[in-house]
Amino acid sequence: MRPGLQVDLSVAERVRVEMNVDPGSVVAVIGPNGAGKSTLLRALAGLTPAQGTALLDGTDLLAIPAQDREVGLVFQSQLLFPHLSALDNVAFGPRARGVTKRVANQRAHELLDTFGLGQLTQRRPGQLSGGQAQRVAIARALATQPRLLLLDEPLVGLDVTVAMALRIELASHFAAYEGITLFVTHDAIDALTLADQVLVIDDGQVVQRGDPRDVAARPATEHVARLVGLNLVRHADELTTFSPRDVTVSLRRPDGSARLQWRGPVSSVQPHGDAVRLLVDANPALLADVTPQAAAELGLSPGRDVWLSVKATAVRRYDAAPQADTMRP
Repeated sequence: MRPGLQVDLSVAERVRVEMNVDPGSVVAVIGPNGAGKSTLLRALAGLTPAQGTALLDGTDLLAIPAQDREVGLVFQSQLLFPHLSALDNVAFGPRARGVTKRVANQRAHELLDTFGLGQLTQRRPGQLSGGQAQRVAIARALATQPRLLLLDEPLVGLDVTVAMALRIELASHFAAYEGITLFVTHDAIDALTLADQVLVIDDGQVVQRGDPRDVAARPATEHVARLVGLNLVRHADELTTFSPRDVTVSLRRPDGSARLQWRGPVSSVQPHGDAVRLLVDANPALLADVTPQAAAELGLSPGRDVWLSVKATAVRRYDAAPQADTMRP
């Protein structure tokens, strides 16, 4: 029996995923909305019909009912039982699997203590904050001691401070967790700080996978490039990336032939730290950072036609061919 997770599954004609994940790995699943990320998690959990195989330590998850899979699942919305206390919510899973009430409650107490909720065990979900409820949901998913933990954007919608605290708690848990974790996220910070592998899904297909820093340094899709704050331009079999801060914005075509140049209308203007970030509808759409003074002097507002240019020394070029697959044998 081979340990870990070996997946080769499809969902209708919308999602097709192959991957191998070692025990103890934490995989961030990223990609644009509608790419198939949540569908993958739901298929592994048994909530969406799928074809193929998903071997977890040699057991094909797709061949057994959802309730018999050793899988824990956390949704964006916590879906806690509103009539049960935090303690009873967490203890519910073990009790449903035949664990005695005493053991289930002891396990629930330990998990709630781990997530800083030891004083809130008797509160119902309606009496908890969003961050507290999400902690209860994660503790509930862990209470059955799953071999596979699936998290669907667990930090979305939380206050920045709350999300940061929960991120630290999750990192501590992942470090000690012997099972496999897959979590969907749209946040580069999550992918870079929590995961040891990244799986990029676009249009139902795996388009990139590997170490988070390698993926961030050499994004294969526009979505990943934007996620890590880069522009990406395709040139046949080559990709070019550069930072928005290296883009020069002007109202007239720049002089000189050594620069990469694009033209298009400003699509949006947003504050970005101490700069102003422009989204320009060029071919492709590009980001550019300018100072507030430059934005005012150039009259940069949506609809304004501008030229963008980048020095050749500011770009990074690399092969568009698939990267080495560190998640597969």
